[in-house]
Amino acid sequence: MKFFQKLEQKFGRYAIHNLMYYIIVLYLIGLGIVYLVPGFYTMYLSLDAAMILRGQIWRIFTFIIYPPTTSLFFAVFVFLLYYSLGRSLERVWGAFRFNVYILMGILFHVAAALILYLVFHERVLLTTTYLNASVFLAYAVSFPDDTFFIYFVLPVKAKWLAAFEGFFYVLMFFTGGMRTKVEIGMTLANFLIFFLMTRNYRRISPREIKRRRDFQVQMRPVSRARHTCAVCGRTDEDSPGMEFRYCSKCEGNYEYCMDHLYTHKHVKKSDLEQTPQSADSQR
Repeated sequence: MKFFQKLEQKFGRYAIHNLMYYIIVLYLIGLGIVYLVPGFYTMYLSLDAAMILRGQIWRIFTFIIYPPTTSLFFAVFVFLLYYSLGRSLERVWGAFRFNVYILMGILFHVAAALILYLVFHERVLLTTTYLNASVFLAYAVSFPDDTFFIYFVLPVKAKWLAAFEGFFYVLMFFTGGMRTKVEIGMTLANFLIFFLMTRNYRRISPREIKRRRDFQVQMRPVSRARHTCAVCGRTDEDSPGMEFRYCSKCEGNYEYCMDHLYTHKHVKKSDLEQTPQSADSQR
């Protein structure tokens, strides 16, 4: 996880906040194209490796406008569902981590399309099906006990839905052909790799939060910033649009940006005094 922390410290300011909102807007545009201009998406916007290699580079990005459903009746419910899933992940993970997760998913989709075309000579038009699946799986891992109502009636916990979906993908992977293996393996790789790389992710300790805040105070005595995050050091000058809030559960005046308000470990005086006391006992 140190790798991601270093990336966030260096590039975190460039993260797109409320990313899922913009993705849903793209889905709406894609839904309109599917109905108003049938065939346009497939001909000019889809993830077609053959056309990408011929110079149509824009397909690397435009393929993501394909909506998770083309049913006008279910579109509203599905869009609201994925918006809620994405926003929840962003609030818990932080904007940068969620951005990286989605970007990894897009890149692995592109890699899968290129491998299928160049290695297996199969021209497969991948859509956003597995990308959306990876968002749900990530949500289920982060919020396993949340309840979904199937057809608005049957309550099922997220972890059981994810287990069923995961079993389905594993079954397809081992029973399907090479094309199916590449599709599932590559397009869901962002979920597997991301959680394997971050499985030891730990919240920053209270003493580390205090150390960082004290260091920031010493190094920025003339700063005009009114708000500073105790975790990442981001200020209202660095990110004018960012909200900063004090945590009522931390003992002391510790302020956090929205990326770390829900993910930091609460500061307790006992935690801050623990190390000095242990050091004295050792003496």
